[in-house]
This record gives sequence, structure tokens and C-alpha cells, in this order.
Amino acid sequence: MMTALMMNLLQTGYEYGMYAPQSLSSGGMYLLMILIGVVGYIVQARLQSVFKKYSQVMFPGGLTGAEVAEKMLRDHNIHNVKVTHVKGHLTDHFNPQTMTVNLSDSVYSSRSVAAAAVAAHECGHAVQHARAYAPLVLRSQLVPIVNFASSLATWVIIVGLAILAATQNELVCWIGIGLIAMSALFSIVTLPVEYNASARALEWLRASRVMGEAELKQASISLKWAARTYLVAALSAIASVLYYVMLIMGRKE
Repeated sequence: MMTALMMNLLQTGYEYGMYAPQSLSSGGMYLLMILIGVVGYIVQARLQSVFKKYSQVMFPGGLTGAEVAEKMLRDHNIHNVKVTHVKGHLTDHFNPQTMTVNLSDSVYSSRSVAAAAVAAHECGHAVQHARAYAPLVLRSQLVPIVNFASSLATWVIIVGLAILAATQNELVCWIGIGLIAMSALFSIVTLPVEYNASARALEWLRASRVMGEAELKQASISLKWAARTYLVAALSAIASVLYYVMLIMGRKE
């Protein structure tokens, strides 16, 4: 979401011809954003490669992704969460509103190590919810705020840039940056949520003895690459905020 918003804002800036004068700092930000984009592509490609590789390694316990999820929920004494099937590839997620762990086509019926890792990770979120894990609670509270901020940010930045060019008044621009910063905050808060869910998943997979050490290592690799996609997203969101801060400061100068 944040990357798409960032690209839309960049395009808007070009169309209005209001970008800051060329400088070493602005050039550095361009390079940073390009670098983050390249790293993001590499991480996503690597994640797909790792998932494909370990999707071909059969889970030694013979359980499907759905069965792994159901067992992990039972072992954590969670009985109000239902495991369901959703279409798509790696569209797996936990929905606290419907109290469901939703597993994708490539996970729900699969008996692979990768499917078990993903299913356990999503159940990690269910465990977080049951234990009122603070970062997850905060992220849930931020969702409506971020949705509202994202819907307005593009238009506020457009108006702000126009006002800045005409009157040198920066207020609306800073409001727009504040709206963008909400998405950055959401991405940052998401990091401990995702890393902790993976840690809970691996801890359970080890404690329940449903996997051997070799499979646990493979599951750990899969979850680490998945977590890195959230890290790149957070860096992209932060870079976007910094870019617009520098843009406004450049116009001020």
C-alpha cells in the first residue's frame, strides 16, 4: 500500500513541476528510494523462491496447513478461532474481526514444510490476539486511522504543493506529510508483530515435536524471508516521509 502511494505522489510532483531544486541531498534520496525498490524486488523474489523450494519438501508429520493451524490453536487453548480457506497465493492472514485464520490455496491443503510454517505463523497472530500482545493491539487501533490518512494524503500533498508554490505557506504540505507518516508508523509497528508471530510459530513447532531439526531450519528460513518483506516496506515508508520532508525544506530554501 505504501509503495503504491509513494509512486503516485512522485508522479503527481512531476506533473505539477513543483519538486525541490536538484541538490546532493535530494539526489541521495532518489538513490535511496531506488535502492530500497531494488532490495524489495530481490527480497520478494527470494521469498517466492524459498516458498516454492520448501513447498516441495513434505511435512514429516503428514499434516496439512489447516491441520497444523488447528493443532496449534488447540495447544494454545484457543477455541474461538476458525481455520478457513481463501483463494490466492500467500494471501494467508489472521482476521481478528471475524476470528479466523485464513489460509491460501498453496497452504490450506498442502502437506509441505513451507505450508506448515505459514500456517503456524498466522496462528501466531491468533495467539498474540488472545494474549493481548501490545504491538498487535496498537496496530489494530491504527488500521482505521491509516486507511483514512491514506485516502487523503495524495490530495493534501497536491493542494499543499500548489499553495506552497503560490504563497510559500507550508502548513498544508506538513499536514500531508503527517498523513503519510501514519502509514510509516503502521509499517514500523507491524515489524514486531510479524517477527513475534514467527518466533511463536517456531517455538511451537519445536515444542510440539511435529518437526525435526532439519525441517525446523527450513521453516525458519521461510519465515525470515517473509519477515524481511515487512522490513523493506517499513524502510520504504520511512524513506517516503524523509523525501517529502526534504522536498518541503528545499522549497523553503
